[in-house]
Amino acid sequence: MGCLGNIIWFICGGFISGISWLLAGVVWCITIVGIPVGLQCFKFAGLCFFPFGKEVEYGGGVGSFLLNIIWLLVTGIPLAIESAVFGIFLCITVVGIPFGLQHFKIAKLALMPFGSSIKYN
Repeated sequence: MGCLGNIIWFICGGFISGISWLLAGVVWCITIVGIPVGLQCFKFAGLCFFPFGKEVEYGGGVGSFLLNIIWLLVTGIPLAIESAVFGIFLCITVVGIPFGLQHFKIAKLALMPFGSSIKYN
């Protein structure tokens, strides 16, 4: 299911979500200070392109919390809204529910990406 799900996902919305994360990474990497944030965006763009078979583990400390607040104010809210809207539209049909759930996973990640890691199943 993972491979087939990733192929269908990429065609039906994963490409747009991944491109959004890549663009956010490029914008952050324009400044020297934002390079670590941009690299995190590139890592999560890979998750957005092919999310099936991967889980997100949340964690982190005070530094991650502070960076998450800055991220949320600058970039996180638009990415979370984009994924949440895609998720709502996909959950309208029974066939789209697994894809909608993946968008909700990415929306949660867009709200607090720092201190998070990707776990491969």
